[in-house]
Amino acid sequence: MMRAVEIVTPGGPDALRQCLRPVPVPGQGEIVIRLAYAGVNRPDALQRAGAYAPPSGASPLPGLEGAGHVAAVGAGVTEWVEGDRVCALLPGGGYAEYAVCLAQHALPVPAGVSLRDAACLPETAFTVWSNVVMRAALRAGERFLVHGGSSGIGTMAIQVARALGARVFATAGTPEKCAACEGLGAVAINHRDADFVKVLRGEGGANLILDMVGGSYVERNIKALADDGRLVNIAFLQGPKVELNLAQVMVRRLTLTGSTLRPQSDAAKAEIARDLRAHLWPLIEAGAVRVVHDSEFALADAAHAHARMESGAHIGKIVLKVA
Repeated sequence: MMRAVEIVTPGGPDALRQCLRPVPVPGQGEIVIRLAYAGVNRPDALQRAGAYAPPSGASPLPGLEGAGHVAAVGAGVTEWVEGDRVCALLPGGGYAEYAVCLAQHALPVPAGVSLRDAACLPETAFTVWSNVVMRAALRAGERFLVHGGSSGIGTMAIQVARALGARVFATAGTPEKCAACEGLGAVAINHRDADFVKVLRGEGGANLILDMVGGSYVERNIKALADDGRLVNIAFLQGPKVELNLAQVMVRRLTLTGSTLRPQSDAAKAEIARDLRAHLWPLIEAGAVRVVHDSEFALADAAHAHARMESGAHIGKIVLKVA
C-alpha cells in the first residue's frame, strides 16, 4: 500500500484527503515511478471541483506531473531500468508515493536539475512547447505576449520565448508579479492600470499571444495582434463563450487556435516528449530555462497547496514533497 491524496467529493480544497491505496502495477509499455515530488497545477483544482474529469482508465487521484526514480517497468519497456531518475507527464495519480505512466511520457531529469525542480517541468513544458513552438511556430524576432506571466505556465513561456529570440511581453496583476516577469526578461504590463492592447499596438502588434484567460480577453487579444498574428488559447478562466467579429480574422489573416493537453492521444504526447528532449532539455541544462518556485507543501498538506494556488498570490510553481 502507499500514501496518497484522494478527492472525497467535488468541492473546495478541503475535499482533498490523505488515504491508502494499492501501489500501481505497470502494464504493457508502462513504468511505475517512486515519486519524490509532484507538481500542483490548475487542472488538479478543476478536477477536485468536479469540472475536469480524468480520461477513461486513468487514476482518479489528482496529479499530472512528478519526478522520482523508476520503481518497476512493464513488458516491452526498453528505454528505462529500475533506479533511473525521471520526470513524467502523468495521466493522473501524481498525489501519491507511486504513479504509473507510459514509458514514452517520461523524460530523464535534466543534468544539474534537482528532483524538486524536475517535478515542476512536465505539465508546463509539454503545454508551452507544444502550443508556442510546435503549434504556433514562434520565431526569433517576433513579439510574443503571454497572459498570467507570473504563473507556472507564464514563467516557462517567458523563458522559452526569450531563448528562441522573441521579444516578450507579459501581463500580471501586482507589482511583485510584474517584477518577477521582468526578472525573466519580459516587458511587464500590470493589467490593473495599463491596457495591454494599447501597449502591443504601440509596438506594432503581437505576432503570437498565449492566453489562458478567455472571456473578454479574446476580443482584446484579436485587437492586440499584428496582421498575420496567431492567438493560442489553453484555458478559459473567464469562460469559453464569446461573441466575435470574424471579419477582423479574415481581413487581417489571423489564426485562432488552441489545445488542452490531457485529452490528447498517447502518441501525440509521446511526440511532444521527443521534441522536448531534443530541443528544450538542452536549454534547461544550459541554464537558459529554469523552474520558478513559489512554495512547497507536504503531500498531506495538499489542501493547503490548492488554497495557495487558488488565492492567486503565487508566483511560479507550487510543489508537493512526497518522499
